[in-house]
Amino acid sequence: MTLRLLIGMLLLSCGTALLAAELRLYTEDYRPMSFIDKGELTGMAVEVVELLVQRTGQETRIELVPWTRGYQQVQHEANSGLFSTVRTAKRDPLFQWVGPIAVGHTSFYARRGSGLKVRTLQEVERLQSVAVPKQWYSYEYLSDRGLKNLYGVPTPQQMTKMFKHGRVALLVANNLTLDEMLAEQGMRREEVELQFTFMDNSAYIAFSKNTDPQLVQRWQQALEQATRDGSLQRIQQRWFSEPYKVPGIAPTP
Repeated sequence: MTLRLLIGMLLLSCGTALLAAELRLYTEDYRPMSFIDKGELTGMAVEVVELLVQRTGQETRIELVPWTRGYQQVQHEANSGLFSTVRTAKRDPLFQWVGPIAVGHTSFYARRGSGLKVRTLQEVERLQSVAVPKQWYSYEYLSDRGLKNLYGVPTPQQMTKMFKHGRVALLVANNLTLDEMLAEQGMRREEVELQFTFMDNSAYIAFSKNTDPQLVQRWQQALEQATRDGSLQRIQQRWFSEPYKVPGIAPTP
């Protein structure tokens, strides 16, 4: 047997082993990124993941769980990942990253006609309280900047419900998910007005440190190809009502 043939067989066996190991991905109920509709898991991020599964040939199981549970699981479980996850300096060393799969920004919104005008975090702090899902990076971001009137809630749905019924004056929302958050409470975008944007964010798939780096690289390469051939943009356009700019992706070294 020649050395070249032996190396080829070893590479083939390594690739087969990567595909044979089942990958478990966790996601949360967060429209329009991932949610259950008529008994089926769907959403923008789910479609992106399904496309990458198809292109990598990786056997994958997706589970809808509370975000906090998924976040903890992926830090300890091999061959696992979590989506969609905002990539931050604090989180960066905890995971291996594939993305971005979406780029947006997070802002404060008030009820239209309320007369409320806030333009700085100092002005926000003068309000009685600001409800934010405690597992969101927005909560961590605002807390780190000394906002004392933060009220942590368990879900985005609870935050939006409190906003609808006037229990809080401001809604914290990403521009890409605002419409769906409001629709769940029977509201429309026309009923709110932007106060100011306080954070840009990019959504990624976060893989556990115990996942094979070659597998993660294959997923990143598949995402880059989907960006180049327009597949990612077509998925975004189906799910987002406002014009969407496809995230630029640096080539994999």
